[in-house]
Amino acid sequence: MTGVIRRELIYLWYYFDIQFRQIAHYWIFGMVLGSAVSVFAKDAIHGMFGNLKNKRLGLAGIIPASLLGIASPLCMYGTIPLAASFFRHGMRDDWLAAFMMCSILLNPQLIFYSTALGTTALLIRVISCFVCGVLAGLIVHMRYSVEPFFNFKGFGEPYGRDADPRIAVRFIKNLGRNIRATGGYFLMGILLSVLFQRYVPGSVVAGLFGKNEGFGVLMAATVGVPVYVCGGGTIPLLIQWLASGMSMGSAAAFMITGPATKITNLGALKIVLGIKHFVFYLVYVMAFSMITGWITDWLV
Repeated sequence: MTGVIRRELIYLWYYFDIQFRQIAHYWIFGMVLGSAVSVFAKDAIHGMFGNLKNKRLGLAGIIPASLLGIASPLCMYGTIPLAASFFRHGMRDDWLAAFMMCSILLNPQLIFYSTALGTTALLIRVISCFVCGVLAGLIVHMRYSVEPFFNFKGFGEPYGRDADPRIAVRFIKNLGRNIRATGGYFLMGILLSVLFQRYVPGSVVAGLFGKNEGFGVLMAATVGVPVYVCGGGTIPLLIQWLASGMSMGSAAAFMITGPATKITNLGALKIVLGIKHFVFYLVYVMAFSMITGWITDWLV
């Protein structure tokens, strides 16, 4: 019995080491990129978004708002005070909806992580997130042009933790926070992928997420709700699932519902949306993710 356990542990460690070596550099470079953007470019990105209100772009402003949301390095708890500040300075609800939707789904760090999934998956992730933000802005513009969509009451000005006057120290501190925030989830994601590889036959993954593409997309969109914790932590899982037969459409659905329904994001969003708009948000995310998955499987 002891010999069997030892062999299993050796097997698990062997494949953990292989997977770590294969994708660790994506995690490392992604953290460095995320910290660099946060320290050196965050203010410029957010300044560009704030300056949009001075331009007469009308509904077309949803497009740059979505792009700047993707470029923003902040998590949702950092984005909401920033959005509250923009709102108090006259930013339109539809532009804010597009910016916040894209900020939830994607950031420069996660884009770099996702290159480990291959060019096709990366393009699908970026394009679908951009379209999700644009469509969210359009819906808010059409349905909520009279009543306000957001309620930022009680949110103060955003607090910046990168305040040290020494720029190198700011970068190192930001990188340290990045490592502490994502490192555990990244290692856990590799461990889970190894356990899937060892104990879950590829035919099971293919049956759930691949062979029946319509059902697979629905399953992936649903699984994304409880499973997704951190973007870096889910990349090893997605690599393993795709290798085991998961369809690209199922992966696309998972990559949308995961960050959009992350528990920490939902807690913050419920406060600023209110229960009615919060439910609408959940329905929108689930519907968009499934439609995106089905379209992806049809095209790819």
